[in-house]
Amino acid sequence: MTEAALVSRLEGLLFFPVTASAPDGSLALDAYRTHVRSGVDAGAGAVFACCGTGEFHALTREEYRACIAAAVEEAAGAVPVVAATGYGTATAVEFARIAEEEGADGLLAMPPYLVNAGQRGLLRHFRALAAATPLEIIVYQRDNVVLTPATAVELARTPGIVGLKDGLGDLDLLQRIISAVRAELPGTSFRYFNGLPTAELTGRAYRGLGVRLYSSAVFCFAPEIALAFHSALEKDDEATVRRLLDGFYRPLVELRNRGNGYAVSLVKAGVRLRGLDVGEVRPPLAEPEPEHLAELAALLEHGLDLVGR
Repeated sequence: MTEAALVSRLEGLLFFPVTASAPDGSLALDAYRTHVRSGVDAGAGAVFACCGTGEFHALTREEYRACIAAAVEEAAGAVPVVAATGYGTATAVEFARIAEEEGADGLLAMPPYLVNAGQRGLLRHFRALAAATPLEIIVYQRDNVVLTPATAVELARTPGIVGLKDGLGDLDLLQRIISAVRAELPGTSFRYFNGLPTAELTGRAYRGLGVRLYSSAVFCFAPEIALAFHSALEKDDEATVRRLLDGFYRPLVELRNRGNGYAVSLVKAGVRLRGLDVGEVRPPLAEPEPEHLAELAALLEHGLDLVGR
């Protein structure tokens, strides 16, 4: 793979599919294949398989391997497939090698498990992962991974580390990171994207920093709404942006904030509401309350009406 081959292919909406489960909790691979294929057909710019929305934390290595292989097969080279990896360094390397074996195009490095490491430790972790795989890596900044601008520069210098997904939402820090990397590594192809839950809500703020890429959980269950919003942002169609923010995305975020784990369980419920049985979330996550599912169904109908079905 050539230098920064992955990030040069990342355009459009980034699709983070849910991982389908059968009633007994086992992997429902056929439903997962259908979900991935429908996302690619709908116009996803990339498939990020087995990541946060895909319940990476709850998958066995065998399930992970099956999902990555299925995602690669269903994408069929039309868009890149990026696989999650994480936990401690040794385990992250194991997942990275599985992803490589199954044909993934790159990796999203999730925060290390449990520990709150310092900057030197984080740098050691991500550099060790990069040294162990030929797959290009995007580092996920959130929770216990909060980088200083100096650490971000060192990561950007590291062969194989090609981007940063920001799930922290500290725009002051992100601006300083972008500025430091730009100043220290002029001409770098290092990429950034907005990885906050329901990233559309902060899309304009991130674009003010030059960050245009974002992950869209809504694309999982309402690609019509997600694509309409993305198009409006690209065209500076302020009327459509405001209509969808006020009528759909803000209410969705307020609903999401009413339950722990709703950033995943509401998305999976949304996929079911659109007719594909992807099952329930796995423990320790829990399904949304019945009244919240009813609110999601009504909000989804309203959102589809806003974009003219």
